[in-house]
Amino acid sequence: GNLFGKEKPLKEVLRENKRMINRAVRELDRERASLEKEEKRLIIDIKKFAKAGQNKTVKIMAKDLVRTRQHIAKFIEMRSHLQGTALKLQTVKSHQAMADAMINTAKALTKMNKAVDAPGITKMMAEFERENAKNELMQEVLGEAIDGALEQEGDEDEQEAIVGQVLDEIGIGFDNEVPDAPIGAPKKSSVEQEEKVPETADPAVTELEARLNNLKR
Repeated sequence: GNLFGKEKPLKEVLRENKRMINRAVRELDRERASLEKEEKRLIIDIKKFAKAGQNKTVKIMAKDLVRTRQHIAKFIEMRSHLQGTALKLQTVKSHQAMADAMINTAKALTKMNKAVDAPGITKMMAEFERENAKNELMQEVLGEAIDGALEQEGDEDEQEAIVGQVLDEIGIGFDNEVPDAPIGAPKKSSVEQEEKVPETADPAVTELEARLNNLKR
């Protein structure tokens, strides 16, 4: 915790550690650059003293060059370790961000589930189905009632009576004078029917056909 006893959030801790690592990497880079300059200077001096024949000085400076190169390699290795640590921190930060997103999503889902009244919706759907069934039954009953009211008793008997009266007026018996039409027989045109009227046709039938022709005109 800090001075006031309140712990820092993980996001803030990760940010501070990342800044610390970046500072350490920059410091290592400066030290390595300084050692590389020293390495170049030692190489130049070694060549100069070797030309001058000062072998003892060359050996001493060669040891310094070896130690300098070893330190440069160590700085490079430490920098690599710091970079790996920074990557691990970045991974932790990503995991934390994913965990926060999942927590927020879970909270939103909880609020949504609380806002949705599942039992109420189920009850409403059951009530809708029940009322819809009642409505369909009512429409069916009303349709049958309307059809029954519009269909008057005795219509069929009255129609039969009118047909019989018309046939009686023209002198045709339903059983004797009007044969049944053959099933599947081809229909003849009105012109053929007019041309093939038998000469010995009954006057009543001829009168009926004339009246029918007048109606067609």
